[in-house]
This record gives sequence, structure tokens and C-alpha cells, in this order.
Amino acid sequence: MPPPEALAFGKYYHIYNRGNNRENLYIEARNYRLFLELYAKHLLPVVDTYAYVMLKNHFHFLVRTRTVEEQAMWLSRGRDET
Repeated sequence: MPPPEALAFGKYYHIYNRGNNRENLYIEARNYRLFLELYAKHLLPVVDTYAYVMLKNHFHFLVRTRTVEEQAMWLSRGRDET
């Protein structure tokens, strides 16, 4: 299997995933919160989120990757606020 292609800057993507064997990803309400906290920490600097849905056994996100310039502005803004 070839390695996955890298996401391109400034493009839109539908990102989705589901649990193995359609098992639930989120058992308790706190699981949703933790997922969104990790999403904010790792993805908000590099994507704009337009829509999302989180169901018990899968999720969908509509995102646009930020350009290199947009990512630099985002990161510099975050450092200024700390």
C-alpha cells in the first residue's frame, strides 16, 4: 500500500473516521470533550473548521487547510496572547 498523500495548503477536505467494527468511539460525554480539546490543540493551528458532527461511532469534519502564511499568522498571534 502506498503511503498517504500529504494534504495541500489552502484546500478543502472531508475528514471522517469510525470505530473498529463500528464500535463506539465515545462512551461518555467527557470523551466528546476530550476529542474536541485534542482537536483544538493539534488541528486548529493548521485548519479552518466549517462543519462537524460527532456521532457515537464516527465523526465528520469539513475543513480547509490554512496556507503557510495563515499558519504563521495563527502561531504568532497565539504567542502574543500568552
